[in-house]
This record gives sequence, structure tokens and C-alpha cells, in this order.
Amino acid sequence: MCGILGTNFHTNSFKVALENLNNRGPDFSKAVEIDGNLFAHTRLSIIDLDDEANQPMIFDDILIVFNGEIYNYNELIKSEQLICKTSSDTEVLIRLYQKYGVDFLNKLNGMFAFCIYDIKKKSFFCARDRYGKKPFFYYFKDNKFIFSSSINSIIKILGKTPNINKVALSQYMQYFVPLNENSFYKDIFSLESSSYMLLNAKELTIKRFYKINTYKAIKNEEEALKGIEKLLIKSVESRLVSDVEVGTLLSGGIDSSLISSLYSKLSSKKINTFSIGYDEYKNYCELDFAQITATHINSNHTAVTIGKKDFIEYFEDTLEALEQPHGDSAAIPLNILTRKIHNMGIKTVLSGEGSDELFFGYDNYAKFLKYYEFEKSLSLEQNSFLDSIIGALQNNTKESEYLRRIIKKETLYNSFGEIFTDIQKKRLFKKVPTFKNPTPKSDPVDWMSYTDLKVWLGESLLSKVDRISMRNSLEVRTPFLDYRLVDYVFSIDSKIKVGDTNKYLLKKIASKYIPETIINRTKKGFNSPFNEWIHEEYKDDILKTILEVNSQTEFFNVEYLKQIYELSKSRKFKQHLWSLFVFSKWYKRVYL
Repeated sequence: MCGILGTNFHTNSFKVALENLNNRGPDFSKAVEIDGNLFAHTRLSIIDLDDEANQPMIFDDILIVFNGEIYNYNELIKSEQLICKTSSDTEVLIRLYQKYGVDFLNKLNGMFAFCIYDIKKKSFFCARDRYGKKPFFYYFKDNKFIFSSSINSIIKILGKTPNINKVALSQYMQYFVPLNENSFYKDIFSLESSSYMLLNAKELTIKRFYKINTYKAIKNEEEALKGIEKLLIKSVESRLVSDVEVGTLLSGGIDSSLISSLYSKLSSKKINTFSIGYDEYKNYCELDFAQITATHINSNHTAVTIGKKDFIEYFEDTLEALEQPHGDSAAIPLNILTRKIHNMGIKTVLSGEGSDELFFGYDNYAKFLKYYEFEKSLSLEQNSFLDSIIGALQNNTKESEYLRRIIKKETLYNSFGEIFTDIQKKRLFKKVPTFKNPTPKSDPVDWMSYTDLKVWLGESLLSKVDRISMRNSLEVRTPFLDYRLVDYVFSIDSKIKVGDTNKYLLKKIASKYIPETIINRTKKGFNSPFNEWIHEEYKDDILKTILEVNSQTEFFNVEYLKQIYELSKSRKFKQHLWSLFVFSKWYKRVYL
């Protein structure tokens, strides 16, 4: 895990931009200049701890700066007959580029964001992993090219703060974060997951190298279960490749419990597991369940308990680490936990992200399948009648919005993490910044899994995990997001995948490894009493901050802002308020 930075021009701001990346790589830092281009790297040493693996790495007139881990790099050395001078996965990327040019990305199993500069061709080749685990931001305007793991590093080189991107704001209010290529800053873009970029002779092109295939090749449940279990064990095993100790994040749910259990069986010694919980509002706390799994697998378990004081203390630091507005309040407890893990000397942990999206884990999925069944059951006459009265049925609830979408033939399911619906955004914004949404797949099961893998997981959860863990120089690895497992699960017949309960297939596998108490418990997300705590701490200053910023931007309708604030006091619209509050605090810090 590291930080990368580069430009195609000389700048005196490069050093300060590089210093901004120190948290991402505290073990080593270096910058080089070639042909008037600047490249730099900050390193968190995980694989090949020797100096030979430091970056920028140059072999045979090819330079690379690389952030991430390639789990199958040893296999690639053998299968591709690569001749490497180091024991680093970084050099493997150079050797593959020498052999295949840009056509090697689908051979990689790992998480990555890198830039290869071909000194002879004077070309930049940049790529980002399949699901967006590692960040890659860039600026390209007036033939000036800047790339980095960090938005703030790009801004430091620009020497000024770009204007706000209103489309990113609209996406954030609906989906927790900006989507696709958008950042909150005009002209600073995110390279999309599964994509690579070529900059040649001042011409920039972007292409995709991977997409999920939803062809249903597996129609037998027993075959599906055997395949999933085999691939998951392989995935965990490959993510233990490290020259430092690996721990696990253990929430008390099925996903992290299963990963921790598989790891403990593969390990020759006790593993380290880590959990976080709360000293009040115990309905949010999962420490007891985490302890059940920790006892079952006999791990060295560390439970961190926090209260309102800790949450508020880490609030500003978390917003700073995220660099731009992010609507997930769970970033704050994650910041506290990963700081604790870092202080204990652990550099790498496994985590359970990706399971809910792959194995149909969210309770919402079952509800939406019923909406889809209802949509199919409507005759033209019934749909026409409902269309004539739908306006009278709107009552500011998501349920009425889903009914409206059915009647108006709009996309029914947008994301598990949808906050402001289209109707609510029309009430919120004075003028709604619009953007195009993708066309849904015909199979609702495929569509819900796919869009959540891309939007809720890929854009929201993984960006939170990366920014926060790297704030504390900690690498997080996600076994459920091994591309071989993802592709396999999408090839399973949807009826088998859905079964008769959420995570039907995964629960059957998990029953071999973790207690029934964990498997059969009611699902909880990684949440916190954020709404209770901000109301207790900031009181009416929440609304005051939001209105102060809005008086400058005039983005939002004041009466609706006040209504949301009042509703949040009774725990309604609390995510809506949190997103507005976080945005307002960010805007005030950056622009006012």
C-alpha cells in the first residue's frame, strides 16, 4: 500500500504535494524527474521489505509508480516465464508490460492503481483495479497532466482550489459519494474502476479492460456451494501473502466471521482480530457477537469501545482524511479502530466487504424482488389507472417513490445506499444538477448485485475503507472481491443464489466454520449512533452551519432543509441530515 504522484511538467509544488501522501506510505519516499516529467512514491512496506522494491522503479527504460498488491505475482513469474531481478510484485508489472504492452491487466489478481511511463515512447499508461479498491485521481487540461492517490496533492500542485462540481454534489446527495469519473472539484477526475488510461503525444484515451459476465453457467446448488467454498479459501490464502503480520476486522456478522475463521484454519498460529463497539446506545454495538466468533476460533481479540467524546474528537480528522464529502458516518469509528490497529504494529488486515452485494445479503433485496413481481403483475389498464392517481399518493416516503418509478417505467432499484430520491432532490435543490444513470439489467437479481457492487461498494464503501485505513498506514484486503469469486457467483443461476433467506449460499458454507448464533442473527450494518451524538453535541449549530453555507451557495431550498433537521430529531431522515451537515462542514472549510 502506497501513495503515487506524477506530472508531465516541472513544478515547485511537487515536494509539498508528496508530503501530503506520507500517511499512505511512511516507510520510504522518493521522487525522480525524467524528460521533464516528475514521478514520486511513498511506500508502506508489505511485500519484499528490502530497498530493492522501493519506487519509483525503473528497468529497461520503463518507470512505474504503483499502489496496491498483486496477489498472484509469484504465479505470474512462473506461468509467464518472467525474469525478475527483485522479489517485488512491482517489477512483475514492468515485465508484463514489456511482454504484452497494455494487454495484461486481466492477468492480475489484486488491487492496484499505477502509472507506467515508457521512456522511449514518452507515453503514460495508467490503470485502476476491477472494483475500485485503490484510488487514482487525475487532472488533464491545457496539456498539463497530474495524477495522484490524493485529490489534495493535485490541488497543491495546481496552486488553487478548483470550483465545485455540482453534478458530484447531486450524486453525493443521492448515493453517499460522487460517481464514475466525478470528484467534487471541477477538472479533477477519478479514473473509473476496471479502466486504463493512455496519454500519448498530448492525446488522452480511456478504455475499460474488464466487465462482469452474467451468463448463468451453474444451475446446480451443490456444484455452486463447492465452487464458492474452494474459491473463497483460495482467496483468503492468497491475501495472506505478506512479509508482515496480517490481522482481521471482525464485526460480529457472517462475512468477517467466516473470513476470520478461514484465516485461523490456514494459519499455524493464533490470529489477531479487531472489533469496535459503543459504551452507550447498545443497539448499535456488536462486540458480544464478535467475541463469540473470537472465542470460537481462539484468536487474540482486541475490542475497542468508544463513546460520544471519541466520535466527536475524530470527526474533523475523518472529514480531512476523506478529502471530499462522503456520507458514511461509519468512517469515524473505522478511523478510531484502524488507528488503534496501527498503534499495535499491524500493517495489514482482512475485511468482509463485498459479501452482501455478491450473495444477496441486504434485507432490502427481498423487498425489492416483491416490487419487481408487482411490476410484472400490472396490466396496461391497471398501470394507466395508477398513473392517473400517482401524484396524490406521493407522501415523501421511499415506498411511494418506488411505486411512482414502477408506474412511470423508471429504474426501480438504484442502490442500497440511495439517500435522497429523485423526488426528494427536486424538493432539496433549487435546480437539480442532472446526470445519466445506467440502463438496468433484465434480471433484477443480477441488476441489484451489479449496481451495488459498482455504486454502493465500489464508489462508497471501498473509497471509505481506503482513505481511512491509509490515514493510519494500514492496508485492508477484501477476500470476497477476488475477481475469480465474483465472476463465479455471477455465473450461478439467480434462483439458487436467492434461495429462501438472505445470503442463502454463504450461510450454508459458513455453517461449517462459525457458530449458528452468528449465522442466524439479525443482520446489522457497520453503524453508529451518529445522529444521537451530533444532536447532543452540536444541537442547533447543525442547522446553523447548513444554512450559513446555503446562504453563500443558494443550492438548496431553505424550508426543506429546516424540515429535514426537525425530522432528524425523531430519528427520521437522519442520513439526509448527516449528508447535508458533512457537505456544509467541508464547503465551509474549503471555500469560505
